[in-house]
Amino acid sequence: MHSSSTHPFARSLAILALALVAASVQAKPPEALPKVAVAPQYDTTHVYVAPADVDKFVQSFVATFGGQSTKQVVVTVTPTPSSTTSQLVQTPVGTISVFGFQTPVPYPFGAERTGYLVTDLDVAVKSARQAGADVVVAPFPDPIGRDAVVQWPGGVDMQLYWHTTTPAYAPFASIPENRVYVSADRAKAFVASFVAFSQGKVVSDVANASGAEIGRPGESYRRVRIESTFGKMLVLVTDGHLPYPFGRELTGYEVADLDGTLAKARAAGVQVLREPQAQDDRTSAFVEFQGGYVAEIHRLAAH
Repeated sequence: MHSSSTHPFARSLAILALALVAASVQAKPPEALPKVAVAPQYDTTHVYVAPADVDKFVQSFVATFGGQSTKQVVVTVTPTPSSTTSQLVQTPVGTISVFGFQTPVPYPFGAERTGYLVTDLDVAVKSARQAGADVVVAPFPDPIGRDAVVQWPGGVDMQLYWHTTTPAYAPFASIPENRVYVSADRAKAFVASFVAFSQGKVVSDVANASGAEIGRPGESYRRVRIESTFGKMLVLVTDGHLPYPFGRELTGYEVADLDGTLAKARAAGVQVLREPQAQDDRTSAFVEFQGGYVAEIHRLAAH
C-alpha cells in the first residue's frame, strides 16, 4: 500500500527548484528604460531673479562667459496664471533660462534646478516614475511646447520639457556640471534613480573626498560623478553642515582660463565669494552674479 504523502526527498527537491526559479527571476536585470535625453546643450539651469535685476544679471553672465541672449519676452510658463520675463542665455560653457516673475511665483516653481529637453514628454514622465521619481507637476502646455516637473529621491526637483519645433543648438565647448547636494540617507536611491532614467553611468564614486571641496578642510565627504546624454552631474553627499556658499550653487562651469574668467566677472560687477582653490582634479572658485545667482567655476588640472 502506497502512502499518499510526498516523500521528504522529493519535497526537498521541489523546494530547491522553486528557490532556483525565484533566484533566477530576481537576478534578471531590469528592463532598460527608453532613451529620452537629447544632448547637454539643450539642458538649462533655471535662474529666478527680480525683474529689476534681470538685465544686469544677463549682461554680467554674458560678459563673464561669452555667448548671447535670446530676445526677452513676457509669457506664462506655469500651468496656473502667472507672468514672467523669459529669455535663454547661451554661452560656450552652459545655458541658463532666466525668469523675472512680475507676479507671485506659483508653487512649486522656483524649486526646480534645471530644465532637460526630452524626445517625448509623456514617455519621459512615465520613465521618471518607473525610475523612482515623483511627478510633482503633471504635464502642461507652454507657449512653445510642453513641460512637467519631477522630484528625485532626496528632494531634487527637475523640469522636463519638449518643444513643438525641434531646436538646434551648437554643442558646448565644455559641458557644465549639475551640482546636486543630497543626504547619505537618500544618496543611494537618488543615484540609482537618475542613472536608470538618464541611462548614464557613475564614472567615479569617492567615499572619502577631501572636505576642503565643500569648505570643511580636514574632513571628508562622498563625491559621485555621473555622466549621461543629458550631460554631467556631480553628487555631493553631505550631512548638511555646509559653510556659505556651498549648496547654494546649482551649476559648475568649466573654463580654460579661470583667472581670466574671474577677471571678466569682476569687471562686470560679479562678486567672487571664494577665491580659486586647488582640489583633486581642478582649481575651483565661487561667484555671485547680480540678482543673487551663485555659481561654481573651475579649470581642470592638466593630465
